[in-house]
This record gives sequence, C-alpha cells and structure tokens, in this order.
Amino acid sequence: MFHCVLYQPEIPPNTGSIIRLCANTDIPLHLIHPLGFELEDRKLKRAGLDYHEWARVHNYDSINEFIETVKPQRIFACSTRGKTCYTSPNYQTEDTFIFGPESSGLPQTILDKLPKEQVIRIPMHTDKRSINLSNAVSIILYEAWRQMDFQ
Repeated sequence: MFHCVLYQPEIPPNTGSIIRLCANTDIPLHLIHPLGFELEDRKLKRAGLDYHEWARVHNYDSINEFIETVKPQRIFACSTRGKTCYTSPNYQTEDTFIFGPESSGLPQTILDKLPKEQVIRIPMHTDKRSINLSNAVSIILYEAWRQMDFQ
C-alpha cells in the first residue's frame, strides 16, 4: 500500500480533494503539521465531499514523527527541483510520496536526505512555476498505481 504525505499543506480545498483521491485509491493520507487551516474548515470538507468517512487520514506533529511511526520503506519527494521524471522509477507497493506546501514546496533539508533519483518531478514548460498540489498528487499516485496494474 502506498502512502501519501502532505507536508504542512496550506490550502483547504487542495487537501479536501486529496482526501477524496486517497479514499478512492485506498491510499492512507498523512498530514504533517502545522497545517494552514483547521481540519474542520468548511472548504476542506466541501472539496472532500462525503469521502472523509472512507479516507484514512493520520496527523503528525513533524516529519520525524511520521517516519518513526510509519517506518516507510522508500520515500519519494515530489518537487519542481527534482531531476527524475515521475514516470522513471519502478514503484513498489510500500512506497511513500511526500508533497510540500503550496507556496514553497518541500524544504531543501528534506530533499537533501534522499537519493537524487527519489526526488521526482512532473515535466512542465520551463517558464511556469508549478502544478496545483491536488493535481500533482493525482498525477503521481495514479502513475504509481498504474505500475501496480491498479491492484
């Protein structure tokens, strides 16, 4: 089972959409605090519709607490600063995907702890900054799941 990690997400509708995505793909969602909103936020709940009850959402005070608790086998950091295209790795069922906050992405300190081939990116035109967080999560999780024949 994959793991989806949002490191300090800031925008409630993005997180709500990702909750819905994780419910539909049966992928646990891990939220690393602080969050840029309250979990009871109306926009978060609206974007997630009624999927909150089917999603497995876990909260952690830090990335270290997540790592100590879940003990991920292999971590992929998703970043515009990555050099590896998200379609290049051969994903495995226990892989973890970490996504950073909308305004700044993952801190360099997190990226530096991973092998360069595990810092993945989504190709886009060079004159653009980034793709919406919920869209990026969808693209990457569905590629990993596709590689597993949607099992």
